[in-house]
Amino acid sequence: MKPSTQTTFSELTGRTLGRMWRGFARLDRKAGGWLAAQGMPLALAKALLWGVKLAVLGVLLYAAFWLALVLLFAVVSAWVACNTAFDDDQEPEWRMGLSGYGLYRGDTRIDPGSPDDD
Repeated sequence: MKPSTQTTFSELTGRTLGRMWRGFARLDRKAGGWLAAQGMPLALAKALLWGVKLAVLGVLLYAAFWLALVLLFAVVSAWVACNTAFDDDQEPEWRMGLSGYGLYRGDTRIDPGSPDDD
């Protein structure tokens, strides 16, 4: 048996998230108590806190939606870019074309050429 056990990453993450959850629950109780101490009825204080929670959830879902949409656009753009056939794959060749004899790729002359060429 080992004298000291090592904490795994998942256990450490779970403990951290649990502490954060307890902290938020404590702040929620404190906020409800503060509102009740200010003279607000307890039922109204709970409803107000639920409204704040739902508003925060709505903002997070809105942000997640747009982030997912941008990510989807990036993935589709990358896929289209990978599957697009370019005309630049043609090998240049020396031939007689519309601009005289020269080096052509497709129908475009790519060598500098001379205006006196015929």
